Amino acid sequence: MPPSSLRPPLRAIFTALLPRSSPTTLAFRLAALNSPHTPSHILSAQPPVLTSIRHATHAAAGRANGGKNGPGPRLGAKKGHDQYVVPGNIIFRQRGTHWFAGENCALGRDHTVYATQPGYVRYYRDPGLHPERKYIGVALRREQTLPTPAGAVRRRRLGMEAVVREPEVTKIQVEKPLEAGGMVMRPNLQFRLGNWQIGRVADGVRVRGFQKGDRFLAWRRREARKARSAEKRSHKAKGKGKAKAKGKPRKVAA
Repeated sequence: MPPSSLRPPLRAIFTALLPRSSPTTLAFRLAALNSPHTPSHILSAQPPVLTSIRHATHAAAGRANGGKNGPGPRLGAKKGHDQYVVPGNIIFRQRGTHWFAGENCALGRDHTVYATQPGYVRYYRDPGLHPERKYIGVALRREQTLPTPAGAVRRRRLGMEAVVREPEVTKIQVEKPLEAGGMVMRPNLQFRLGNWQIGRVADGVRVRGFQKGDRFLAWRRREARKARSAEKRSHKAKGKGKAKAKGKPRKVAA
């Protein structure tokens, strides 16, 4: 008699070998296999070789075909604790509000927590706001801790350093009396220089020297010389005039 562990496989083998018949015939033959008086030549027969058939599927061709958009690669923390971020960087993606936006952060309409100020990421709790909520914030300095205590000095958010202003030293302006500088009051109640002083100013006039390559200066002098020559010729023509012819007096008939 075959052991009990071999009975189900043998039953499947002989079921495949037997010709198709009515259900009652199959039941009778299966009962004969289970009986202890089954002939040994039937049990010692070699089972046929069974081959497994695998039907191809479209998804087995590649992961690109029918790819899933599961929450694993998309959701979760995108920036770790104490990591530097700039405004607009996504810190945490979630479905629902597992984490809330803390200091210097905002919550998007898809519950995404993102930074609004440059700084360092902090994951913290604030019992003053809510006893159970977890917050994500951005510290403006690496040594800063969140939450900020109530009444503490606010940090600057313009990316500038606080510098102590030194008072400007103002110079005292002393009024000096006006110096006339040789001016004399005239009868018209005006202060002006004398005519002899004004005449001396002309002594300081500097005449431009001749430059060999300055064609513009040569053209100006040539034009001035032509103008003077034309003016002289016009004066000579006016001075001469036309002489009147002296003829004999006409005789008038009496």
